[in-house]
Amino acid sequence: MGKRYWRIRGMKNVVDMIFDETIPLGSITDDQLKELLKCLAAVANGLPLGEIVGAYVKRKTKRANEDLSVRSNFPGTGWQCGPNHGATFIAIVVDEEGKRIDPPRPFA
Repeated sequence: MGKRYWRIRGMKNVVDMIFDETIPLGSITDDQLKELLKCLAAVANGLPLGEIVGAYVKRKTKRANEDLSVRSNFPGTGWQCGPNHGATFIAIVVDEEGKRIDPPRPFA
């Protein structure tokens, strides 16, 4: 099995790529990757400081918002972060050639 990487892409307006970076899989933890996606989304979308605070306070409190929630769109191999409008950042696991690696499928 070859080396694996996190490929992080930032997209604005669904078609405009604004960021593309590859990081070796073992050089960042899942928690660090999620925080990185939040940071990139906050900066790229120019979120006001109050909205960033709202993304970090407890859910269902008065100030809470979902602007920087990290979601799994690719079970086992990826994460996505960004508000409903603006730039979104997606991290997926890729091989040395940049091809997405799908998680192993369970036996039927």
